[in-house]
Amino acid sequence: MRKYRLVRLVRTVSSEVYVIWEADRRLGQVDLHYADGSVQADLFLEVPMEEAERRELIAQLDDDVVSSYLPSFDRDQFIITVFVGQEVESLNYPPVPDETGEA
Repeated sequence: MRKYRLVRLVRTVSSEVYVIWEADRRLGQVDLHYADGSVQADLFLEVPMEEAERRELIAQLDDDVVSSYLPSFDRDQFIITVFVGQEVESLNYPPVPDETGEA
């Protein structure tokens, strides 16, 4: 059984974005970018995690997502940069007017 639930938000030809959940708690987000024989990931954690937990999450990301796109034996590298912080704001820019015409 997988410990983390990965919910895809966006998928393009060369990238994907997933929100990461543990049960009903949002842990963060990962942005994956595919280029030739390499994969670049920016892992944004909203909660601190022990190194062993981060390694487990990264292994699951590799098994469940990255390897389905580019298996480890076919890629040159899988580079992961980990950030810890909090989401401050999520918005649509420029602002979209609501029903009253206000942005």
